[in-house]
Amino acid sequence: MPRVDARTQQARLAHWQGVLRQLDAVDAAALSPGERINYQVYRAQIAAFVEELRFREYEQPVNADSAFWTDVTYGARQGFGKREDYANYLRQLASFPRYFGEQLDNMRAGLARGFTPPRVTLAGRDATLASVVQAQPQDTVFFTPFKTMPASIPAAEQAQLREQAAAAIRDHVQPSYAKALAFMREEYMPKAREVLAAESLPDGKAYYQSKIVEFTTTHLSADEIHRIGLAEMAKIRAEMDAVIRQTGFTGDFAAFQTFLRTDPRFYAKTPEELLMRAAWVAKKFDAKAGQYFGYLPRQRFAIRPVPDDQAPYYTAGRGGPGVYLVNTYNLPARALYSLPALTLHESAPGHAFQMPVALEQKGVPRFRRAYISAFGEGWALYTERLGTEMGIYETPYEVFGMLSYQAWRASRLVVDTGIHAKGWTREQAQAYLRANTALSDHEVTTEVDRYISWPGQALSYYLGQMAIMEARAKAEQALGEKFDIRNFHDTVLQLGSVPLPVLKDRIDRFIAEGGKSPYPKDV
Repeated sequence: MPRVDARTQQARLAHWQGVLRQLDAVDAAALSPGERINYQVYRAQIAAFVEELRFREYEQPVNADSAFWTDVTYGARQGFGKREDYANYLRQLASFPRYFGEQLDNMRAGLARGFTPPRVTLAGRDATLASVVQAQPQDTVFFTPFKTMPASIPAAEQAQLREQAAAAIRDHVQPSYAKALAFMREEYMPKAREVLAAESLPDGKAYYQSKIVEFTTTHLSADEIHRIGLAEMAKIRAEMDAVIRQTGFTGDFAAFQTFLRTDPRFYAKTPEELLMRAAWVAKKFDAKAGQYFGYLPRQRFAIRPVPDDQAPYYTAGRGGPGVYLVNTYNLPARALYSLPALTLHESAPGHAFQMPVALEQKGVPRFRRAYISAFGEGWALYTERLGTEMGIYETPYEVFGMLSYQAWRASRLVVDTGIHAKGWTREQAQAYLRANTALSDHEVTTEVDRYISWPGQALSYYLGQMAIMEARAKAEQALGEKFDIRNFHDTVLQLGSVPLPVLKDRIDRFIAEGGKSPYPKDV
């Protein structure tokens, strides 16, 4: 496990500040177009990393969506192919006491200066710790790689490795979780801050602005973003009202929301039904892919349920290279009319499509494979709108579900800035989402708690989509009949994940080059 103690973190800060000074001495204008993109991406990444270290974010390794003790479980969910993998994994388990100790020391330091998540967002977060402490070693997620092992490892050696794993979990992992559980229940949760706003933290106004820059890659102020959000919400609301009229519903907006939230036809009866409907939407995109993309990624993706131990606090879905996770917990909160938009966003042509395209690019520096939220989330949200053009939405209710998701992301501009810069309460934020989206009560609660404990991240989605849509509109107008949607999409996705100003510059070059494909003809 990595070193995360305060001394190591401060050494990292000094190192990366030095790198940033070196970068600022570079004449970016003298670089080639490709190298200029590399420079802009790398500088944005290092600047964000420096700010995280400068504000000592490592003192808060937990939010409403994740925590260091859940992050360490991801390695256990991956299969191992050879005995060296198991040996390395056992060494990793043995380092848990040191790693957990450093994390708890950091959290104590944050607690002492008031740098914690708000207390209200921590309710129930101890449950994932308790589940590991109370289980038999073989029943914990950490034993998963040892349940099915490669045939290339002899049976006797497999048995020995299983014994070593059970001992490591019993002697190193579970005691670490027990200490973290006691700390959370006895110290951290009772003393965490009560005020919600990021601007209430030490040097909070500057801290929140740093998160805006990190997650949006722009220098917009909180007030500017709030105003953009209100304006976009008004536009989307007009679209939603028009769709309601198409359905023949005679009540008002609030009554239509109640109808959607309570009519059983809009909800799956079993987890399998939800997963199968998601798979159907994904296959519908496959039939359209060649009309909208010239380059298709080689990597496919699986559709799986969110693991049970994470599902109660997890979002509705999450996608990435090779996988689309669908949350089957609390089925009355998982509306089928929203599932097509969710599936486009998380699977293809969203995250499980965009990320593999980025990874398959040749000759790209490793740092270009990192994820920049404004670009990645902006793209995924853009694909929800694209679903209308592709004919993915089959009913007005599914169109409304897409628009509700648009409103959900636009409302984040209002709610995130409202909470962290304008003194909004948790209840005020929840009421705004209920009044302006078709999200379920469960989703409203988990989403607002996520915004509260993860300042700025929620701003990336809609601002990123706006940048892509503005770039497309500019290219369509400039190129006229020469505009090819496949070339535009390929040009955007070939970038990988970049700051929004880099996207704008690249589309300006795309226009200047006549809208040609970024790939050679034989690709």
